[in-house]
Amino acid sequence: MFIYTIISFINSLFNAYALLLIVYALMSWFPTARTSTIGQWIHRLVYPYLQFFERFSIGPIGFSVIIGLLVLRLAQSGLNQLLFLLLR
Repeated sequence: MFIYTIISFINSLFNAYALLLIVYALMSWFPTARTSTIGQWIHRLVYPYLQFFERFSIGPIGFSVIIGLLVLRLAQSGLNQLLFLLLR
């Protein structure tokens, strides 16, 4: 039972960060959203992670959020499998 609590907590952290990534992407539609207090807070949490994926862009179109979400989900799945095997 304890293993499922740990995995559930870790999944909640991954899901919260994925939600921050989506909110960060949606903030680009509103010019003043990133300059607000919440926008600056989200930027400080998300941008260091997305900065690694910024090299994957085609002209003005960036895919860093999409690639970041995919990598985050792969890491989540891998960590879940590893924890399940180790703590079983």
